[in-house]
Amino acid sequence: MADGTTTTTGTRTVLVRYFAAAAEAAGVEEERLAATATLGELRDELVARYGAAMARVVANGSFLLDGVVRRDPATPVGAQVDVLPPFAGG
Repeated sequence: MADGTTTTTGTRTVLVRYFAAAAEAAGVEEERLAATATLGELRDELVARYGAAMARVVANGSFLLDGVVRRDPATPVGAQVDVLPPFAGG
């Protein structure tokens, strides 16, 4: 698994990409954030940043961590996270 990008100050970052309702809640399609250790910590950070609209997305949506669907909040965060809203119709 990739380790993310490290800034000149030594802080590891993760690229977070938002799709559909997640992008609407965040107000951006992607951003770099200081990396959190786990998916659960990242979810908490996103809700703290973007409020109720993002809380609805992360409660029912999906996360791709480095291209693999992950749901366990204890999963380590890699270099890239895609935040996907719930999809209708499977």
